[in-house]
Amino acid sequence: MKTYIFPGQGSQKVGMGGDLFDQFAELTAQADDILGYSIKELCLEDPRGELGKTQFTQPALYVVNALSYYQKIKETGEKPDFVAGHSLGEFNALLASECFSFESGLKLVKKRGELMSEASGGGMAAVVNATQQEIESILAQNNLNNIDLANYNTASQIVISGQKDEIEQAEPFFDQGKMQYHLLKTSGAFHSRFMEPSKKKFEAYLRRFKLSDLTIPVISNVTAKPYQQDLVIEGLSGQIASAVRWSESIHYLMATAEEAGDTMTFEEMGHGNVLTKLVGRISREVAKAKKDQQKAQTQAAKPKSFVDAEQQVKDWNASYPIGTQIKSSVMNNLSLQTRTAAMVLFGHRAAVYVESHNGYFDLNEVTPV
Repeated sequence: MKTYIFPGQGSQKVGMGGDLFDQFAELTAQADDILGYSIKELCLEDPRGELGKTQFTQPALYVVNALSYYQKIKETGEKPDFVAGHSLGEFNALLASECFSFESGLKLVKKRGELMSEASGGGMAAVVNATQQEIESILAQNNLNNIDLANYNTASQIVISGQKDEIEQAEPFFDQGKMQYHLLKTSGAFHSRFMEPSKKKFEAYLRRFKLSDLTIPVISNVTAKPYQQDLVIEGLSGQIASAVRWSESIHYLMATAEEAGDTMTFEEMGHGNVLTKLVGRISREVAKAKKDQQKAQTQAAKPKSFVDAEQQVKDWNASYPIGTQIKSSVMNNLSLQTRTAAMVLFGHRAAVYVESHNGYFDLNEVTPV
């Protein structure tokens, strides 16, 4: 099974799109008419330094993502089993599913970018190597009540969003130990409760458009499950003020393929490989979780005597190397020397092989000299 994934804000870069604009000259011209400027010039040259501004970033990514998808379909003639997009990229996923036309989608994205660029006083930061529970605990302990969890990119890479002063105040609480804290260049607290006014305005605008039935299942950022047709407007407007549940979305897609006896493959459209890297990290986290679960189940199935003996052997080998001098309590404290590492015998006996005695002694019966 295959899923096409579309990146969102943060993946933009001068030069993106390449020759796609010339390959799809008619669509490029349509984009210029809607936007009022040259999308090709913005993406390839960015002469006025606008590509990093939300109101320009979002239309630029939408167009490049769309043209990249059309090129893929043109080359292969095959459509994917699922589509998903990260934040802004969700509009491209819905475009691929024929929910709306290229022009309608661009008008929606243009409006979205304008509304989000108007947000001020907010900030965002990426927290790496911390779980959701750890982040929530730190926020609560330090009374950082105006910060929300905004993007669940992976289990250990989460973006927080909120009032700018609290986002800045939070840095020392997270930037310690294995955790890392990276402030993001945004003007607003995207995907948080503070975007509620923008959400309402965008929903009103969105209702002016006619949305068609989806032809490919689209994974919603808000629910991390396929869109229900009658909830597209609610989901698209709601994601502005709701968390992007990307990690959970990828988990859902992987599990869906597994249930069907297949493997899900992911292919990123548009520019760069931001999402490909996230999917790779999520896949490794899933594999590790399964391995840990299997290990725990195996351990739980062992008799308690074996578990105790196994731990005793582990502790012994961590402290005493082969060749350790020992005395035996059952042989009148005879001085001996170990010949092997300790091991579990017969499923319950922690023992070590003794050099001069040519036999195994219980660890409970020996004492290192």
